[in-house]
Amino acid sequence: MSLPIADAHNDLLLACMHRRERGVADPFGDDWLPGLRAGGVVFQILPIFTEEQFVGEAALRRTLEIIALAREIAELHRADVAIVEHGSDIDPIIDSGRIALLLALEGAEPIGSSLSMFETMFRLGVRLASLTWNRRTMLADGTAETGTGGRLSSLGLEAIAEMERLQMVLDVSHLSDAGVEHVAEAVAVPFVATHSSCRALCGHARNLTDDQIQLVTASGGFVGINAFGPFISASAPTLDGFIDHLAHAARIAGDDRVGIGADFIDDLVRTVDPILGRQLLIDPDDISLIDDLKAPADFAGLSSRLAERFGLQRARRFASENLVDFFRSAVN
Repeated sequence: MSLPIADAHNDLLLACMHRRERGVADPFGDDWLPGLRAGGVVFQILPIFTEEQFVGEAALRRTLEIIALAREIAELHRADVAIVEHGSDIDPIIDSGRIALLLALEGAEPIGSSLSMFETMFRLGVRLASLTWNRRTMLADGTAETGTGGRLSSLGLEAIAEMERLQMVLDVSHLSDAGVEHVAEAVAVPFVATHSSCRALCGHARNLTDDQIQLVTASGGFVGINAFGPFISASAPTLDGFIDHLAHAARIAGDDRVGIGADFIDDLVRTVDPILGRQLLIDPDDISLIDDLKAPADFAGLSSRLAERFGLQRARRFASENLVDFFRSAVN
């Protein structure tokens, strides 16, 4: 069985950028499109991440380059993919047999202290953004800074107000614990956690507590369950373990507020400069992966397991319908 899949997090744009810089003419067509098709992906969020060497003023330039690459990919492969700018775009794209792509910022490094850059990003097609990655930004503290107890800065509060004005969705994956609570206090619209698993099942700092899951979903948002091995289990992560996290989140949030945010890291660590691996809050030599959920093509196997575990109707909700429903109404 192959269910339609909506994935809330795949860093393939960064991998494509590095492959392009090494002389590969069409890394998306060569490396990623076949796997997305094989896995049944119909909706894919594409985050733009700032690498350590670009933190600072170079972050904006690098982000603009990656957005340009995304647009180039969409043009070159217009028979297979299209970029979503409005919720009303999603169904026609999927119904035509193409993959709907939604651009996101993973961390506000490209914004810096210039909140006007949110509108610039919006005009360029970005519809989702997080205030942080693991590191600190001028807006908030990331997961690696949880020990500071930091909430959002004054500028961070202005930032989420600006995002609300633009109708750009706020993502709290990677945000510090205090930051998630602060967001819940400050926003009046749904926010999401695109690629986070459950701390009740695995005590990694990148995972959400049950209370945080409730905060996200009470806002009207969703939680995308992350398939990165160390977030699933401290020992030997498995596909069933991933599904356990999905089931746990659904018990807390309800069946309509949980989906997939796979965050496939295997290709990224091998393709991108090795410095990336050292920033994952785990020694890259110790990274353990789910053997049968390491790449988009593996979604085909996940579909069958979801249907076996939950029945076809619930499996469809988790596999794609929840995310598609959310962005159909949230992106205008």
